[in-house]
This record gives sequence, structure tokens and C-alpha cells, in this order.
Amino acid sequence: MKVYQAIGKVSAALSHDGITKDRKNTQQGYNFRGIDDVLNALSSALVEAGLVILPRCVERIVSERESKSGGALFNVTCRVEFDLVSTEDGSKHTVCTFGEAMDSADKATNKAMSAAYKYLALLVFCIPTEATPDTDADFSTHDVKAKKTKSADPPTDKPAPLSDGVLADWQASIAGAADMEELKGQVTAALAVATKALDKDAYKMLRSAGKKREEQLKETA
Repeated sequence: MKVYQAIGKVSAALSHDGITKDRKNTQQGYNFRGIDDVLNALSSALVEAGLVILPRCVERIVSERESKSGGALFNVTCRVEFDLVSTEDGSKHTVCTFGEAMDSADKATNKAMSAAYKYLALLVFCIPTEATPDTDADFSTHDVKAKKTKSADPPTDKPAPLSDGVLADWQASIAGAADMEELKGQVTAALAVATKALDKDAYKMLRSAGKKREEQLKETA
């Protein structure tokens, strides 16, 4: 199968010079290699090796977000399969990569496809680390407004005190403790509930019930 020999030739052609990160994302201050840089470097190497790359988008997912300034942003994720085909014998190898990009107009899909192609090339041909603004996903960074989460129940300012029934249940549990270990567990749990409810009166009553049961257990020991 000649396709793997062709892939090796392309890798060899780019192994020394690579593609430097000459472009800069001015918003976040990092350098990157644009899709134009990758295409320019690959073009002659692919021809020389007798290799063609045929893209095929098999899945496209679109969602709409809101920028911090209130505008619309379109987020696109593309799953793309690339057939690497030898022009000598027609043998091929298929590689799948993902591309994701955002844009405020109609170029999010272009950017996502470009990203998928760029990282296919970088990974398959092991291009060493040392585009145009409207096609490269790394050229710009969008500030996305965080989504608001809806709460099912609005928070209350102050917890409700323990009801008479709940208080009576805890008192009964404490009074029915069979030994000191069980009593300790019941009292700890009851006081935690009273503390969470900010119910000082219930806290005092439950602690008093605990001391009373403790004295009773000591007398019967």
C-alpha cells in the first residue's frame, strides 16, 4: 500500500523546517499556525509525495450563545473524516478529527472545518512547532456570556424552625436510645438539624433530652 509511503514522504519533507507559529491572537496573547500556513507548507509536499487529502464532514453540531456585549455567537463543532489517498495505487487511510469554532456571522463552519484540517495535518505528519482572520479559529477569541442557571426553588432568607412534629420525633429517638453509643449518634444528628434550621429553642430542648437520657442510662448501667 503506497499511501503509507506517501505519508512518510510528506512527514520527511516537513520534518526539518516545520511550520512556525508566526500568527498571534491579540486578545489572549498566544501565537498559532493558521490554516493558510499549513496549506502553503503542505501543497508542494503532497504533490511531490503523490498524496491527496479528501475531507468529508460526517457530523455538524450548531449551538447559539450570547457574547458579553449581548450579540449572538454561533458555535459549530464538525466531525470530519479525511481520506488520505495515494495517487500511485489508489490505496487510502481514513483519519477522523474534530474542529470547533465560534463566529458572530456566517463563518463558524468554515473555521471549524479549517481547524479539523489543520490538526489532521499537524498530527498525521508530525509537523514540528518551530490564515486569515475570517477562516482561522485561533485568530480571534470570543467572550461568551455565562449561561444563567435556573433554580427550581428560590432561596429563602432564613431557614424555618423545626415543626412540633419533627421536634417530637427527635426527642423520641433520643429517649429511646438503647446505649451511650446510640445516644451520642442521635443527639449529634438532632443538634445538627436544629443548627441548620437556626432554631435555638429546639437546640436547647434536644440537648436537654440528651442529658436526661444519659443520666437514665448511667443509672441502669
